[in-house]
Amino acid sequence: MCGLAGFQGRLSLDLLKRMSLVQRHRGPNSEGEFFDAANQIGLAHRRLSILDLAPTGSQPMTDPSGRYTIVFNGEIYNFRELRSDLQTYGVVFRGTSDTEVLINLWSKFGPASLARLNGIFAMAIWDSLNHVLHLARDGMGVKPLYYACDSNGFRFASEIKSILQDPNVSREIDVDAIREYLSYVYCPWPRTILKAVRKLGPGERLEVKNGRITKQETFYNLPVDQPIEQMSFAEAADKVRNSLRSAVHRQMVADVPVGCFLSGGLDSSAVVAFARECQASNSLPCYTADSEESEGFTADLPYAKRVATHLNVPLNIIAIRSDIMCEFSRMLWHLDEPLADPAAANLFLICQAAREDGIKVLLGGTGGDDLFTGYRRHYSLCMERWWSWLPKPLRSLLRYGTANLPKGIPSTRRLSKLFSYADLTADERLVGYFRWATPPQVWKALSPQSVAQLSVPHGFSDSLQARLSLCPSMGAGSFRLNRMLFLEMSHFLIDHNLNYTDKLSMAVGVEARVPFLDPELVELSYRIPPQWKQRGSVGKAVLKRAMVGILPSDVIYRPKTGFGAPLRKWMLHELKPMADELLSPNVVASRGLFNPDYTSQLRELDAAGKVDVAYMLFTMMCIELWCQLYLDAAPMNTNNLKKVA
Repeated sequence: MCGLAGFQGRLSLDLLKRMSLVQRHRGPNSEGEFFDAANQIGLAHRRLSILDLAPTGSQPMTDPSGRYTIVFNGEIYNFRELRSDLQTYGVVFRGTSDTEVLINLWSKFGPASLARLNGIFAMAIWDSLNHVLHLARDGMGVKPLYYACDSNGFRFASEIKSILQDPNVSREIDVDAIREYLSYVYCPWPRTILKAVRKLGPGERLEVKNGRITKQETFYNLPVDQPIEQMSFAEAADKVRNSLRSAVHRQMVADVPVGCFLSGGLDSSAVVAFARECQASNSLPCYTADSEESEGFTADLPYAKRVATHLNVPLNIIAIRSDIMCEFSRMLWHLDEPLADPAAANLFLICQAAREDGIKVLLGGTGGDDLFTGYRRHYSLCMERWWSWLPKPLRSLLRYGTANLPKGIPSTRRLSKLFSYADLTADERLVGYFRWATPPQVWKALSPQSVAQLSVPHGFSDSLQARLSLCPSMGAGSFRLNRMLFLEMSHFLIDHNLNYTDKLSMAVGVEARVPFLDPELVELSYRIPPQWKQRGSVGKAVLKRAMVGILPSDVIYRPKTGFGAPLRKWMLHELKPMADELLSPNVVASRGLFNPDYTSQLRELDAAGKVDVAYMLFTMMCIELWCQLYLDAAPMNTNNLKKVA
């Protein structure tokens, strides 16, 4: 688990060193560079040693023939099986790292190697014979990979800040990305906040020659088109239990101490239960957050304690207070993108505490909700069967009749959101469940000059709508749930949860592993009948059944909360001074992205409980702060590290 960077083009060794240095937090154990001026190629690597701690695992690494050189970030969990296969071809290994297996696998099979990998990765491989640079990202999008290509050449890195070490990379803001940040609090790939920088998509690979992208293809797609298997609820639960257990056991491989996130929710508790099977008694350190308060209905900490006692694992409790936002500039610098979710602060503090305890690897429950349901929108979608058949005029009445319900009360706020897109088409409603702001609110929030730059100034055409069109139509009822889960996996999980999990864990030198995203478990989840996932008001039903007898019943069937934060309250109190500064009319007008009058109006309406736009306003704050860190401090270089790192 590391950081990588590099380029192809007429770029300098000095730039390569700067690109590496700005990511030093990702790899505190060692560093390495490969630079060939004649072929205009540079590769840099920062190493966080997890497997094969000896120098034989260092990167960049070249295969025995000397043809291929790799920089790689991630873990290949089936590397031992692949190593054995390669040995039958006569490959002799110097060390025990998965990187050495990967470069030898590529030497033997080329791009076809990617289909054989079970792991999380972002990689770049230089082919010195054909003068081609290959890049690839794992199929679930766990590890990030950014790139920029212009007349000066091609640059890539694990983080945007590394690419911006080149002052020739354009800093022009992508206003279409700003619109999507305001809608979703994250920006769907391939866009980033900058027009010049793009994200490689999950399961994608690139070929670059002479500083230009010559090929871009997808080597892995979510298995949404495979047929649903006929299986009983009990059979499905057995399959899920066995597959998750295998995934967790597979991901326990490490040459350093391993721990777990433990929120007290079902997903993280299930991971801890199976990880505990691989560890000696009382030797699996677990970490949880103790927040002052949450916007959920149920406190997490009592359940985390209950699970820790039941499984006999040590529980480290990290206090989370609202003053964590005092460190928000530092976190936003590490996030690379203006992700507006204060829950990321919980993860950051937990990883920081684990690293201080000498723990380099943490397993968590990320992905459980995206595979098996668990979010409120999944239940809301299933409840459409009670009203979606109504004629459009009656659905419009539902929409307008609930629009003005008080937003300060959770139940009426959720009811208002439930019907906020009631009179639209089924797919438009489905996308609407992911929104934190309505399209009219977003359009009004943008300045006139920003609106003029939008590729589609009106309508629902956006990244999620376009992605949904790639998912096979599955008819009505519970099969629409799989279409929603397809969007969860395609964007919310990748661009939001996995993004901040990677950035803030790597900020302190911790590797976060995600057993729920094991390819075999993902494929199984799409074969399970969707009615076994969401059974009426019961979300994640099949996973709950799978964990009966392993976890206490009161943990399995507890209300969901998660690592949350009371953002709506904070925006009115603890974060108000920050909002006053970042969203002041003068600051907003000077930046030119947003409409200062409408921004002030939104703040007043939100404070009065007439609209629910706390997340939208917080997103605007994050965008302004990102601009201050990455644009106003230009050039963003290693001298700024003293301020934030």
